[in-house]
Amino acid sequence: MGFGARWGPRGTGGCVGDVRHQSGEVRAALARRGNLHLRVLATVMIALMLHVFMGAAWTWLWAGTYAAAQLLELLLIRRLLRQPHPGRALRWAVAAMPAITSIIFGSLSLPLFGSAVRFAPTLGGMLLAGALLNVIVVNSSLRSATISAAAPHVVYLLIVPFVARAANPNAPLASALWCGVLLLIVSVAVAARTLEKALTAEAAAKEEAERRRHEAEEAVAAKSAFVAMISHELRTPISAILAGAARLHSDVPDAASKIHAQLIGDAGAMMRTLLNDLLDLSRLDAGRMAVEQAPFDLRQAMADTLRLWRPDANKKGLRLRVEGAAHLPRWVAGDSMRLRQVLNNLLSNAIKFTERGAVTVRLSTREAGDHLVFEAIVADTGRGLAEEQLARLFTPFDQLASNVAREHGGSGLGLVISRELARLMGGDLTVTSKPGKGARFRLEVRVEAAEAPDARAGGAVIEGARVLVVDDHVVNRRAIELVLQSFGIQPTLAESGERALELLHSEVFDVMLMDVYMPGMDGRDATRQLRAADGPNRDIPVIAVTASATAKDWEACHAAGMNAHVAKPIDPSQLHAALSEVLPAAAARAAA
Repeated sequence: MGFGARWGPRGTGGCVGDVRHQSGEVRAALARRGNLHLRVLATVMIALMLHVFMGAAWTWLWAGTYAAAQLLELLLIRRLLRQPHPGRALRWAVAAMPAITSIIFGSLSLPLFGSAVRFAPTLGGMLLAGALLNVIVVNSSLRSATISAAAPHVVYLLIVPFVARAANPNAPLASALWCGVLLLIVSVAVAARTLEKALTAEAAAKEEAERRRHEAEEAVAAKSAFVAMISHELRTPISAILAGAARLHSDVPDAASKIHAQLIGDAGAMMRTLLNDLLDLSRLDAGRMAVEQAPFDLRQAMADTLRLWRPDANKKGLRLRVEGAAHLPRWVAGDSMRLRQVLNNLLSNAIKFTERGAVTVRLSTREAGDHLVFEAIVADTGRGLAEEQLARLFTPFDQLASNVAREHGGSGLGLVISRELARLMGGDLTVTSKPGKGARFRLEVRVEAAEAPDARAGGAVIEGARVLVVDDHVVNRRAIELVLQSFGIQPTLAESGERALELLHSEVFDVMLMDVYMPGMDGRDATRQLRAADGPNRDIPVIAVTASATAKDWEACHAAGMNAHVAKPIDPSQLHAALSEVLPAAAARAAA
């Protein structure tokens, strides 16, 4: 096998492919190069030992010769790795060096076996045995290299009985050396064969593991693409359902029609919750879920969350108790949205599975080094959980009992996602429960102390703002239009990035809602062109609107020049907050 097909000019090691693509000759050469300093060091130690204890100063000549041969081999290997197409002579020279160095190294055994000094023959035997083991280990990747390096040592072993008999003609054990030599040779051969099989099996296992890793990565990529596609396709009709139901509920005069509109809205909200759970689980499995660190009012966030669940608790005749809220710090830095998501899930479950009694929420914070730990305990007086149910509580899609999904709905993902989110936020979610004693969930989240952000002078007025909505799907454009109309805004609609740029060059707008993924020119490309060109709207705020709500997507939108983002299906409160955030800045720019 030639070297040129595998190796290019020497850079960081001279390798243009990884170890799986290297030839056996090259792997053997690299292994010998990496082991060179150990062989030279062993040679110097042997020469020093024989000089000190036997007075054999001539061993330094042997050590120098061996070191020179090793240096020559190193130079040949380096030259080999530098050349993309090494010649035959160079390849043969590199292949011959293991035999040459073995001849030099093993030659020391002959005078040791012929020496009358006590234990010198023993040292000779140890020298050859150690050399053979080194040959097997270092050259195991190529059988021809092993044979080349081991052959001189085997020849020396076969000569040893003759040297021993000549040096000790009257020693009866001299002939017995034949048996020892043959036994050593056979043992080394068996060890070499066993090591070769083990290395072959290891290489096959690594190749199989690498193949499975690639298959797993391809499966994850396919899953992510599928989830993104499903997310986009499902969020479009859900957005229309929610926006249409909200508009219908506000417009119809009779109570019966309002009930029907509320039913449609509730069904759409359930679909949105289920879709969000599936997407969150998918992102958590792929390791793509991220949490943010932004200042927020902890007391207000807890008050808003608990206020949301009081009507549900009152409807079931349950008491919703809150303890410790007054002692919470006001401003902390963390992920307010994900924290509320976990608490919403815990409160939903507590109210859902408690028939009578109360749901108690205990809130507190404590210092832990340079940060704070926020703790929320949600305890109920429900039926409780058995040990077997506790073990399955955080299993995806597991509803613990067959009647749970039928009576209460849900996907069985809420607690799984909640625990993973808690861990992403530097804490954990644990539970203790006994049958008939209710359940007690303990949430811990790491937060940082923060200062209150500068208050804006006056609230942002968004009514009457000039808004351009860009989306390739007519359903999405209509859904966003319905939400904006409820804010007192009559938007201008564009079906593509190209059409949006035409409008931006001819009309003046206060803000633009831009779909990120569109055929042809997508939202990010359109924003880049807007920022690069001169025109009346060059610096207007751009709010990204997309169904793929991941941190990576937001970073890409920000890099393209977008100022804020909202996720599909459109949540009116989130859209209102985004508009309120960017419109004052737009007004300041217009005034300037």
